[in-house]
Amino acid sequence: MSLSKPVRRKHSHRRSIICNGYEREDGMWDIEAQMTDVKAECVDNPERGGYVAAGEAFHDMKLRFTIDKTFLIHHVEAAIDESPFMMCPGAVHVFKRLEGTRIGPGWQREAKELVGGAQGCTHLHELLPVLATTSIQSLWPSMDEDVMDAGAKVMLNTCRTWAQGSDVIKRYLPELYVEESVL
Repeated sequence: MSLSKPVRRKHSHRRSIICNGYEREDGMWDIEAQMTDVKAECVDNPERGGYVAAGEAFHDMKLRFTIDKTFLIHHVEAAIDESPFMMCPGAVHVFKRLEGTRIGPGWQREAKELVGGAQGCTHLHELLPVLATTSIQSLWPSMDEDVMDAGAKVMLNTCRTWAQGSDVIKRYLPELYVEESVL
């Protein structure tokens, strides 16, 4: 079902998030995300020559994880190519703290402790959940392990379908099914 027809309106802002997963020649995976914000009208901004022009990127930020098949993060690279303030790119080094962490249950909480708040960048931090799910989607087709078993390691109790009390878990992973947790 689609959204209903909106009232008359004027376009103001577009946020685009693009994620890609790449299998590397060395057996590792590069998972990349880019967030771009574009305004429909000029925005005053003294740190960007007086204003950011309509259609020009207000934010352009990128994050890359290099992971192995166990979702262990070996390398992190962050870049802020466009931002409203000159000091924003100074936050990219903080994301290196994610190296050595493993995407899975509890990882987003751990990531928030390592790179969240005033030490990092709100917008790069917003890319972490989409990088995690893009990692899972990228690796699944090539995994030696059963897709459902592999999924349970990182997805169990993260949403309605992967809840331990769901019909999906009952049908495909009955050993993990717990009736009390039905939503």
